[in-house]
Amino acid sequence: MPASGRRARGEVQSRTEQQIIEAAWCYFKDDMSQADIAARLGLSRSTVVNYLALARARGYVRVSLHPEIFRQREIAEELKRKFALKDALVVPGQPDDPAADLLRVARAAADWLPELLTAGDRLGVSWGETVYHISTEVEAIAIPGLDIVQLVGSRATPLGFAAETCSANLATAFSANCINLHAPLLVQSSDLAEMLRREPVIAAQLDAIRTCNKVLFAAGSVGSDSHVVRSGVVSEATLAAYQARGAAAVICGRFIDRDGNPIPGEIDARIIGTTIDEMRGKELGLLAAAGADKTEPTRAALRAGFTTHLVTCSEIAAGLLADD
Repeated sequence: MPASGRRARGEVQSRTEQQIIEAAWCYFKDDMSQADIAARLGLSRSTVVNYLALARARGYVRVSLHPEIFRQREIAEELKRKFALKDALVVPGQPDDPAADLLRVARAAADWLPELLTAGDRLGVSWGETVYHISTEVEAIAIPGLDIVQLVGSRATPLGFAAETCSANLATAFSANCINLHAPLLVQSSDLAEMLRREPVIAAQLDAIRTCNKVLFAAGSVGSDSHVVRSGVVSEATLAAYQARGAAAVICGRFIDRDGNPIPGEIDARIIGTTIDEMRGKELGLLAAAGADKTEPTRAALRAGFTTHLVTCSEIAAGLLADD
């Protein structure tokens, strides 16, 4: 449906832009044909077509597919039964274009997320490329009394998917209160981490994490090109040690095995952020996963028991339903 324009308040709209907005309203809201719009506005049909394209390009119109279409698909129902999910959303994958595949999943999750939130919720938000794209694709919808909480500390990364950016983007879109975690994700020693956790400001932010009733997260892979390696959270040597102990996924900077059990390690005491145990027991645990290489991390996250809702691509869904 038409969204409000991004023009500054008080700026005069040109006649052409008024017609673009009117054409978009008639087409998407009033369900008028392009021919009828052309007659109403005194334009050619080709001009109406161009105006509708401009309305979408300028962000005046957001067209989304209703999640119910995908939730009713048999594969989603099978995922719900197999992993005891409340709901699942499967979108057609694009295996030949990983970037497009990820963006398709992110957009589906972004369209679905507002339906899963209610006034007064406290949503914990993790980090990473998938969560970042969800935060940029979500529609601006005000949700009264909503808190958006950063689940893990900050980490300078060349990838551009900082945790505070993800939470801030969602807070802006939902006109929500943003509670960032003003501490590094990983510090040099466990003693320093403990001191920071006792700082009153950080302690209050960690308490906000514990009281989240809903969480949005992604499952990271444990390959040499994984997010935690490229971001410098762990070295390749440390990653190899976790792999030797059966690591299958990374959740909020912490490793779990293929059955979803935490794999304790020395970095756990140096991480400032949510724990695997704190992820459990939420009203909503929304996991978004794209790309066939994320099949095993997704399976591990599902077995961990804190996912209630899943958004994924058809390749991952097929892999999850295949025999182990």
